[in-house]
Amino acid sequence: MNISSKKRNLIISAYLVSLVCGLGGIATRVDAQNAIATSAAQGANQPADEALRNRVQTALHVDPYFYDAHVTVAVKKGTVVLNGFVFSDWELRDALRIARKAAGDTTVVDNLSIKEGGRQ
Repeated sequence: MNISSKKRNLIISAYLVSLVCGLGGIATRVDAQNAIATSAAQGANQPADEALRNRVQTALHVDPYFYDAHVTVAVKKGTVVLNGFVFSDWELRDALRIARKAAGDTTVVDNLSIKEGGRQ
């Protein structure tokens, strides 16, 4: 192998390394941009989720026949989740009815338990 072919191989190797590093840099930038877009989309949903949570929680609280002291409302990825406990099967159904009415087309998940014999 003469000097010119060694030099040529070195130049080709350097070019390939820079090409690979450059593509890696592009991939890293694209990944970072996707992460920022995903974060922004989640951030954009936070006010809507909070408004939905407040609407359902308020509906449960203002209903004159439902005792909501042991029920909490959370919204996870646009789905309403009811947590806590109620004192009867009737109150469980009432909580779900009120929450579904306030949530509109949004899914309501029941994580409530019934604590029989409890007092309000």
